[in-house]
Amino acid sequence: MTTGSDPRAAGSTLGATIRDLLAAGGRSYSFEFFPPKTDEGERTLFETIRQLEPLAPTFVSVTYGAGGSTRDRTVRIVERIATDTTLTAVGHLTCVSSSRADLRSVIGTFAAAGIRNVLALRGDPPGGAGTPWEPHPDGLEHADELVRLLRELGTFCVGVAAFPEGHPESSDLDSDAKHLALKAAAGADFAVTQFFFDADDYFRLVDRAAAHGCTIPILPGIMPVTNLGQIQRFSELSGAVFPPALAERLQTVADDPAEVRRIGIEVATELCSTLLDGGAPGLHFYTLNRSTSTLEIYRALGLAPTTARSQG
Repeated sequence: MTTGSDPRAAGSTLGATIRDLLAAGGRSYSFEFFPPKTDEGERTLFETIRQLEPLAPTFVSVTYGAGGSTRDRTVRIVERIATDTTLTAVGHLTCVSSSRADLRSVIGTFAAAGIRNVLALRGDPPGGAGTPWEPHPDGLEHADELVRLLRELGTFCVGVAAFPEGHPESSDLDSDAKHLALKAAAGADFAVTQFFFDADDYFRLVDRAAAHGCTIPILPGIMPVTNLGQIQRFSELSGAVFPPALAERLQTVADDPAEVRRIGIEVATELCSTLLDGGAPGLHFYTLNRSTSTLEIYRALGLAPTTARSQG
């Protein structure tokens, strides 16, 4: 949703780019989904998408499985979002286990489907978290190379990843900010951060990036805690620090899922409010293919239409 305008008024946003929508002013609110493994899961996902559609987000994105394991479903879902809804769709693309020819083929598929917005990621090591990064012998080493490839092959709007607490493989936070600046210099139009819990980590990232000449919009990524074990696993995989005070607070109610969820939404709402008050250009929600938490946070922030419904 871009404050002050309603993209639904123009019908499908297949031809819109995130670059144009962000440049139009206001704030960006966006949602991320992952491609389900089954047709039933895909039907459930589109129920969620329909429930969130009335919020008129700036864009929604669909992740891309390791090694391209969900490539076909990702492309199909992104194309369906772009053509069957009023939403602007962003497809993810990673370098993992892909040759340049493979990447060119996927980029061509995106273009043929009318997808103009792509999130360009290096991706996790093929061997899993904690293992060394190994590029394909004829592939790309870093995300800035993928940004350049997208720029060479079409008029794509390109987003990249940013890491408030630093990428797990970065030697230090300043080096991490330099990598973000390199991606911006390669042609990235915006960035979306890994999820985090401390607003100061986000604002310090923005300052570090600016010090290296990177002024693209950096959208903070938000993942509400609705399941204690799940968020702890995600934190371990991503390198995001799970605050001990929050962990202790949640552990005291671990046997009450409803209370865990209530606290998680409360904490995420406070984080969102602090980020917006501090000048963040918007919010990007990691939905885990559910609508309830996002809708409740929207309502708490005074952003959601009263007609929006939720489930899950």
